[in-house]
Parts: sequence; structure tokens; C-alpha cells
Amino acid sequence: MKKSWAIVFSLIMGLSFASCDDDDVTDPIIVNSGNVIVTENISANTTWYADSVYQLGGRITVLSGATLTIEPGTIIKGEAGTQANATALLVARGGKLMAEGTASLPIIFTSVADEISPEDVAAGNFESPNLDPNINGLWGGVIVLGSATISASNESGDISEIQIEGIPTTDPNGLYGGNNDADNSGVIKYISIRHGGTNIGAGNEINGLTLGGVGSGTVIENVEVVANQDDGIEWFGGTVNVKNALTWNVGDDGMDTDQAWAGTCDNFVVITPAGHCFELDGPEGSYEAGHSFVNGTVVASSEDRVSEDLINVDDNSIVALKDIYFTGIAEGQMVNRVTAAGVTFEGIEFDVTEEALPSHVNGDVPAGITAGGSPKADVSVFGWTWAAKAGMLSGL
Repeated sequence: MKKSWAIVFSLIMGLSFASCDDDDVTDPIIVNSGNVIVTENISANTTWYADSVYQLGGRITVLSGATLTIEPGTIIKGEAGTQANATALLVARGGKLMAEGTASLPIIFTSVADEISPEDVAAGNFESPNLDPNINGLWGGVIVLGSATISASNESGDISEIQIEGIPTTDPNGLYGGNNDADNSGVIKYISIRHGGTNIGAGNEINGLTLGGVGSGTVIENVEVVANQDDGIEWFGGTVNVKNALTWNVGDDGMDTDQAWAGTCDNFVVITPAGHCFELDGPEGSYEAGHSFVNGTVVASSEDRVSEDLINVDDNSIVALKDIYFTGIAEGQMVNRVTAAGVTFEGIEFDVTEEALPSHVNGDVPAGITAGGSPKADVSVFGWTWAAKAGMLSGL
């Protein structure tokens, strides 16, 4: 009997199910109310199938040496929980996540409060049937950790590894960083992460997608984050590249970078984050490396949501911003600093008049920032997203 049909049979019978063969080992799972409840870390190669809904019963870690494969169209739902009980999918250093959805069958990470079903996804209905796209903090998020270089330090000087934010320091699987810049944490394609970002402590929330020390051997393409309580996507060092990324209605920063991330985010859309559209911090240790954001469109405000700022950088930030269009710019929204020597602007266009442009830049307007222009991102690749289905990409 094939494992996918075996799982369906176990769901029908209301029984627990575990199986193994020479190539794949599936950890024991508990079946309850039609969902497959996952309560144990993943210590051996495991596959999650699209005909089931997988319910995270806690912080579930893909341990070093194990691979979690998620079929296209699969739904993963996190239970409610805060602080040490926050639910999340964590890929530890040495573990792999093979989550390869498709445009017609994306993989959806959401809350147990979300009534979306496998039948909805199979029918092409990717929106939540009952949760608005601004409800956040209902579960944790997706955290991928690797062994690539980071720039971090403590009171003793440079350190090569550190604990990721959003994971208690008592969990050793939260460590990231190293010296393998080609590290491979797997493949992430066509995934939508929704309604997450629960708080594990004062000011310590989980991002929609957290990438800590992730190496260039990892493939990340076509990712959407909707209504996360903290940042949409945050990079902590590493060398991974990201292509076709969209964040919408997040509670803090649209895109956040730290600890000398040395990769490129190519073709992206940021829509109405509550914090900064970009929060681009500099190195925290002596190691220095820069990153790039290219070919992007940013919607800084709407009728009911206004971002705190447009671009926020540190004096020591190292980042190249190229071919990015900002629209929906409200009064008071600014580029906070244009004097950082490591920050360059090229083809940055603000949808304002020439007269208004200086009021949105703190300092002299660089030659690379101009008024007018048109959207830069290729939004046709985002047709599968909830944002597209909700009409948020119209006119972009």
C-alpha cells in the first residue's frame, strides 16, 4: 500500500499511523479531528502529503541529518501558543526542508483558526475562507537555520554562531552560523505563510520566514508572507539568495536584514507593513559583507495602513538598492539616512512630485533617488498568492 493512501485510511479509521521503508521514515503522528497532529521533532526522513492537514502541536524541529519533504498543495497549521509554547517549524543546522509547491498547488502555512482545506487548495481557492488578511500572531512561523557566515559578537569579541530570535535559549537547535557559505538547507518554492508571529517574550516575536546563516546551496523562490505580527522576511547573515518574494500587512518590517547577509533578493513586492518597508542593519562583528535588493515594488500605505518609514539603515549598513519603485507614499514617510558609506541607491523611484521628493529623504536627495517612475517588480509571477487573489497587485 502506498503511504499516501495509507495515511488517508488511517484518517478515516481515526487511528494513529506510522510507516517506514528503505528510503523514508515517517515519525509517529496522532490523528484527531481530521488533522495529522505532529508532536515530535523530525529525526529521520519524513514526507507530509497533500491529502492531509498537518497540525503543529508545538515547536517542531527538523533535526540535523533529517529531511522533511512537503508535497505541493499541503496545508500546515500551527496551534495557538505563546512564549516557550509558541508553535513553529524550525529547520536546524544540518536539517533540510524540501517544500516544493507549485503555482497551482502552493504549500500553505497558517493557523488552526484558518478553515482553509485541501479541497480549497485543489480547487485553486488559496485565500482564507474565514480570516481577514490583517489578523496576526495566531502561531509562530517558519525558521530555517544554516552554517554560513554571520557577523555577530558578544562582550568577548566576534562569535561564529548565535541563537536565533524567536527560539528560547534553552533549545540548542536554535543555533545558527558557521563557515560553510555553500551550506544547503533544502528547497523552498511556492509557499505562503500566514497569520503568524506570536510572541515568545517581551519584544521577541517570530518572523514569517526567518533565515539564519542560511547558505547559498539553499533555493528559495516564490514566497508570500501575509499578516505576520513581526517582520515578513528577516535574514541573519548567511549567503542565500531569494527570488520572487512578497510580504503583505506584516506587523513590523516588510524586509529586515542583520549580521551581514551576503545575498540578493530579486523581484519582490512589499505591501503596507506597519513598521519600516526596509530595516537594513549593519554588521554586528568585524566580518563585513553586503547584500542587494533589486527589481522591487513597494506600497508604503493604503487607506487604512501606513508604514512607519520607507528605508531605514544604520551608519555601517552595506546594501545596494537598485530598481525599486515606491508608491502610496504618505506624509512623514522617509529614507532615514543617505550618508551611510556602504549604502547605494540606483534607479529608486518615488511616486511623488519633484517638489515633494526632498520631504521624503533625510538629507540631500541622492542622484539614485528620483520622483515619478513606474512599478519595477514582475508581478505576473505572483498570480498564485493570496495578495493577487485579493486584488492587491492590481495596477502594480
